[in-house]
Parts: sequence; structure tokens; C-alpha cells
Amino acid sequence: MRIVLSLAIVFTSSLLASAAEPKPFVKLENCTFIPTEWADGDSFRIKTATGEEHTVRLYGADCMEWHIGDDTDARRLRAQRHYFGITEAAPKAADAIEMAKGFGKVGADRTAALLAKPFTVHTRFRNALGDGKHLRIFAFVECADGADLAAELVKSGIARAFGTFDDGPGERSAEEYEKSLIDLELQSAKRGLGIWSKTNWDKLPVERHAQRKDDDEAELAIGNNKLKPGEKLNPNLASRDELMKLPGVAEETANRIIEARDDAPFEKPEDLFRVHGIKLKTLEKFRHHLEFNTR
Repeated sequence: MRIVLSLAIVFTSSLLASAAEPKPFVKLENCTFIPTEWADGDSFRIKTATGEEHTVRLYGADCMEWHIGDDTDARRLRAQRHYFGITEAAPKAADAIEMAKGFGKVGADRTAALLAKPFTVHTRFRNALGDGKHLRIFAFVECADGADLAAELVKSGIARAFGTFDDGPGERSAEEYEKSLIDLELQSAKRGLGIWSKTNWDKLPVERHAQRKDDDEAELAIGNNKLKPGEKLNPNLASRDELMKLPGVAEETANRIIEARDDAPFEKPEDLFRVHGIKLKTLEKFRHHLEFNTR
């Protein structure tokens, strides 16, 4: 009887472990780049060898916005300008903004050039969210010469190491990939490449402080809508905006929660450790707001 019970426990544990594993990467070889009016360096349209079309969003690289269609785009451009320390790179604010947007076009052109020959896409088909016009999937893109596209953009100084990261493909962890891109960013900044050529290094700390202040004020505004004591939500069913009501959860983390639950549903609070960036300290802020019933 004990042997049967032990086998049952092992079998059940195996099922739970496999259910929590993320979807495997799919390797799409001989993809081609589809020129569009809206694409930028980190988000663009591709066609697979079998004729399927997808909009790809790169892991780990964030190019300058240059198609500003709403307040969200404008805020992101402002954050990017603060990050690179270029908000005062021209005497007039309008000229500085246009210069920044110009780097967005440089990024788009650079990606188009790097993908002029057939390339390989590695994706789990995770929804990249963030754009109501085009369904986007997160992916790693390998250029014809084997170079990682995100790494090429970051080391050229036309993208920052920022955004969503993921494990793989292969045995590389999300943390390792993020650190490798940050190292490349430091090199491009040191060499004054791309956007970094316009950075005002004396004012960079002030610029980044201003952005942190903006982020804090936005967090305070969102904080008014945070869940009250006793209120709960199901992380498997909640929308991005609902997830952002959890203490300590901003937009990027909310998006990552949605991505992770696409791989496997959360069954208990500790399952959220699968979400890149959520550690024990963060989980303890909102653990008491979680419920996992499916009704």
C-alpha cells in the first residue's frame, strides 16, 4: 500500500512539474522581413518559410519610438530620452524630440538591413501585448550570420537593454541574457555610439532622476486604484490593468504575469516566482490578494 501511495505521489508531482514548464521554443528558419510603414527596430513583421506571417517583438531590446500615436507612445519616448540623457540635445524641445524620433528610424532601418537575408526566429508564441493594432509575439531573432538581433541593436547604441527577457533558446537563462545585453550597452555608451553620441553625461543623473520621479508619481496615481484590504483577484484571469492593482506590480510585471500564465496556470502564490522579476519580497506585498478558483 505504501509503495502504491508513493508511486501515486511521484506521478502527481511529475504532472505538476511538467504543467509548470513553459512552452518549448519553436525554431522558424528561413524567415523573411516584411517592410511596413509602422515597424521599428524592435517590433516588425516577418514571413515564415511556410508563408505564415507574424509580428515579432524582440526580447530585451528597446529602440526609440518614432511613430507617436497616443499618450502611451509619447510617455515611452520621454522615458527613453531621459534614459539616454538627450532631452536637451537640441536648443528647442521640439528639435530634441525630432532628433530622438530620428534615432527610432535609424533603428528601424538597421533592423531591416540586418534582416535583408533569410533569418531564424525562436519563439514560444507568447503574446507581447502593448499594441492593439497588431498581435505581437515575443521572439529571439538570429540574423543570417548567426548574430543575435537584439544584441546587435544594443551594441550599436540604437537600443537600450530593456523590456521582457526570457530563458533560452538553449540553456541560457533570462538573467544571463539580460546581463549580457547590459554589458553590451555599457560598451556602446563608453564608445559614444548611436544615441549615446548625443548624451549629456553631466546631466544624465538629473535626467534619470526626473524619470524616476515621473514613475513614482505615476505609481502614486495608480496607487489610488490599488486593491483594498480583503479584495482579491485571480492572476490566471485578471486583465493587465487589474493585475496592476496588486501592490508592487507595474505594467511590465503585469505583462510578464500574463505571459507566464500562457505557459501554465498558477496554482498557488509561489508559482508566481516563474515570472521574471518577482521575488519573495514582491510576492509578500500582494500574496493576500490572490485567489486561484477558476469561477
